[in-house]
Amino acid sequence: MRSVITCFMALAILPALHSAGAAEPTVTAARIGVTPAKTRFVLEMDRKVAFQHFTLADPYRVVIDLPEVAWSVPKRRVKPDGLIKDFRYGLFHAGVSRVVLDAKGPVTISKSFMLSPRGGHGWRIVIDLKQVSRQAFFQRIRPRTMAGAPPAGLPPAPIPLARRATSNLIALDPGHGGIDPGTIGINGSLEKHVVLALAKGIARRLRKSGKYRVILTRKRDVFVPLRERIAIARAAGARLFISLHADSIKNPHIRGGAIYTLSERASDKEAGSLAAKENKTDLIAGIDLNVHSAEVANILIELAQRETMNDSVTFAAYLAQELSKSMKLLRTNHRFAGFAVLKAPDVPSVLVELGYLSNRVDAKLLNNSRHRRRVAVSVVAAVDAYFAGQQ
Repeated sequence: MRSVITCFMALAILPALHSAGAAEPTVTAARIGVTPAKTRFVLEMDRKVAFQHFTLADPYRVVIDLPEVAWSVPKRRVKPDGLIKDFRYGLFHAGVSRVVLDAKGPVTISKSFMLSPRGGHGWRIVIDLKQVSRQAFFQRIRPRTMAGAPPAGLPPAPIPLARRATSNLIALDPGHGGIDPGTIGINGSLEKHVVLALAKGIARRLRKSGKYRVILTRKRDVFVPLRERIAIARAAGARLFISLHADSIKNPHIRGGAIYTLSERASDKEAGSLAAKENKTDLIAGIDLNVHSAEVANILIELAQRETMNDSVTFAAYLAQELSKSMKLLRTNHRFAGFAVLKAPDVPSVLVELGYLSNRVDAKLLNNSRHRRRVAVSVVAAVDAYFAGQQ
């Protein structure tokens, strides 16, 4: 019988989170054990915690929810093994951390339990995975809670009716976050950190001008579902929605930014591929997309409000003009695609790709605070021009 026990640290794309306070439980180690009959996933912790797990299909995933924890694992990285082809973890939302295991095929959780400290090990969450047929997978799907009450989940809140647009309220949306790192730069930087830093800088300048109020869809390294980002902007009565991202591409020599607005038909193949990738954010974080299919359909129906889309295009033009003064833009710098995060039917929305983290020059600039300040100045100038034109 082959038995392999391996240790891993957080994926290079997800650096360890530091404890925000002594009250947080700490994950001290993790292991994958493989035998012909099963794959065992173990999380070692400094105390006993409640946890909940469930499985998702298309693609097959195992999701483990915990109370908000700090991550302090050995600085070694070993590739996933057995039935696990990839894994990631991070803050899912306030109070809940999440681990997502990408499975190689349909699996079932044959056993799950918590071991008490013994032999130099702390408390251990143990998840045993067994390969099953697709039919058996769907027959066995159900959430399980162990070691007490489950951590607080994220209830599927309906998208609220939009408030009446509040005078010059700008919604800034730093992409990704928490368990979803976004693009990993050639220099090791993470998209989620780069865009959050820029969003905070833009927010400071907008507020300092005295002309705008600002809301951020996230203020820290936490995952926010795509539909919730839209809901935040609409509920606040935002008059503009600006989503910030940094892309990657196979060719490391290509650099430059672009602005995207909504269209169900992509302007080019690259725009369509980018939209498809960004729209997988919820899937990466272990969310069942089928739950919200009816609401998404309702949003698409509301897109008949073409005035909103026209205003988005107008703002994109101002943005391209101003950003060209502070950063390199692609030759075709205004593109169209079906980004889920741009589907608020009543808030003009743009998605800004700030450059390619796969390019050394762009990656260096995006991690430079001086460059980010210049970009922030350009964004504020574009917002000024847009609202001046609305009067």
